[in-house]
Amino acid sequence: MRVLLWHVHGSWTTAFVQGHHDYVVPVSQGRGPDGRGRARTWNWPTSVVETPLERLADEPCDVVVLQRPEDVDLVRRWVRLEPGRTVAAVYVEHNTPRGDIPSTRHPMAERSDIVVAHVTHFNALFWETGRAPSTVIEHGIVDPGQRWSGELARLAIAVNEPVRRGRVTGSDLVAGFSQQAPVDVFGMRLAGLHEQFGCGHGEVVLHEDLPQDRLHQQMARRRVYVHPMRWTSLGLSLIEAMHLGMPVVALGTTEAFEAVPQAAGRVSTNVAELHRAVRELVHDRDAAAAAGAAARQAALDRFGLARFLDDWDRLLKEVAR
Repeated sequence: MRVLLWHVHGSWTTAFVQGHHDYVVPVSQGRGPDGRGRARTWNWPTSVVETPLERLADEPCDVVVLQRPEDVDLVRRWVRLEPGRTVAAVYVEHNTPRGDIPSTRHPMAERSDIVVAHVTHFNALFWETGRAPSTVIEHGIVDPGQRWSGELARLAIAVNEPVRRGRVTGSDLVAGFSQQAPVDVFGMRLAGLHEQFGCGHGEVVLHEDLPQDRLHQQMARRRVYVHPMRWTSLGLSLIEAMHLGMPVVALGTTEAFEAVPQAAGRVSTNVAELHRAVRELVHDRDAAAAAGAAARQAALDRFGLARFLDDWDRLLKEVAR
């Protein structure tokens, strides 16, 4: 099957393109948001082929995977097909709803011919999808392997654009965690994060734009992974940390309660309780190791790549028939 999709979410796409299909990703001059082409910091198979936007109409495809409302117009403009009508289509909803929650209406709510595939059950519960058929395909990732050493008594946080996204990503909570133990923040566009703290914070070191393998290597040296996200879908960084064997301390919002068993660390909406858990795990390496082992097993059981690809194979075949 030939699958057309835009390179929107690098981590998710890295897992998705491991399947047994041919994948067409548009590329534009300058590699902007509508034509990033193949990833440069993730390892993608040769079955992923870049195609210039202006040549998409000449490339046959069996199904289009939409990930943003504007992707519908991009298909019309460049592929000259109508998603859901002249070409089979699935819309992957990566995000939690915004606005009039829990009554936020999904952009595809009026489209009975496009399946909305949510990445979490929380998203499926909170989005109002109207006439659109919907399903849930939970995340899966390429297993980076057991790498946790915890040799550094420090905390790891992975987040992109914490300044622009602000409270959504819990960037205001980083200062409080840094008072419990030194913090290393990994991600993209981290500039300005320190200025958000004001007074009363500990050591926070920023690590920008590391390639994925290097990111995993460095995260796994830290004692504990902290996930301070308030209102995001279940972050792939959290699932990656669990696969690495890292103990997890997570804000108990959106899907985190379902994804992280208590044996893997601590999940709570009580920030003081999370601070306490961080202190305990940082100072008790054996407890951290046991929690990390539980986290890895939970991730392998629930977020394995084979299950993820099987789920997607079934859905793609269903919509393309």
